[in-house]
Amino acid sequence: MQSAIAVRQLTKHYEEGATETLALRGVDLDVHAGELLMLMGPSGSGKTTLLSIMGCILTASSGSVRVAGREVVGLSEKQLPALRLEHIGFVFQGFNLFPTLTAGENVELMLDLKGVSAAKAKKRAQELLEQVGLGEKCDSFPADLSGGQKQRVAIARALAGDPGIILADEPTAALDSHTGRNVMKMMADLARKRNRAVVIVTHDSRVVNFADRIVRIEDGAIASAVETDLAPSALLMPSLPQAAASLA
Repeated sequence: MQSAIAVRQLTKHYEEGATETLALRGVDLDVHAGELLMLMGPSGSGKTTLLSIMGCILTASSGSVRVAGREVVGLSEKQLPALRLEHIGFVFQGFNLFPTLTAGENVELMLDLKGVSAAKAKKRAQELLEQVGLGEKCDSFPADLSGGQKQRVAIARALAGDPGIILADEPTAALDSHTGRNVMKMMADLARKRNRAVVIVTHDSRVVNFADRIVRIEDGAIASAVETDLAPSALLMPSLPQAAASLA
């Protein structure tokens, strides 16, 4: 079975003047559709760098990264955005919503980038917000939404292009325990019930029980990878709308 993301002997160097930092050291990793994989480790270990390279935001120094079967190492800065748009949805710790746009318009923006007509984008944005339990907030601005609601808008936006891969950087860090757990229920639902490949960078020990696999990174290299064998319990997970309904 082809991996949604396949990383081989990946390295990343950062240079500041005469100083060179090796952020990633020969990383090998496969991410499969239908699993929720958590990247964990201390600050500065390389988690976000790895996520950003898999998401075609940063470029690798060497090695191989295949996204949906396509090699991305060596692609130009002009080629990467189209690949991101086609295959990857992002959910960020700080939500990254445009404050002057409504919740619906934030989602519509992604659809506009995909070339969807304005009328269809508006309808689809409403449908996506309803899927995450925010249909009534379509015309609300981010300033009028709670943290959990903002994160749900971010999830709806990430799903707008129907990507096979969802990447999330500390999606629960700004949320309280209850809201964070319910956001994770939604992310797990995306992986297990909608067959997405979901990768989450987190320091949040409160949500590790949602992972199918936990990969720990230390000093730019994979220190351990543990299967959590959560497949049976996934049958007990609420559906995406049910999980959304429980978010404040």
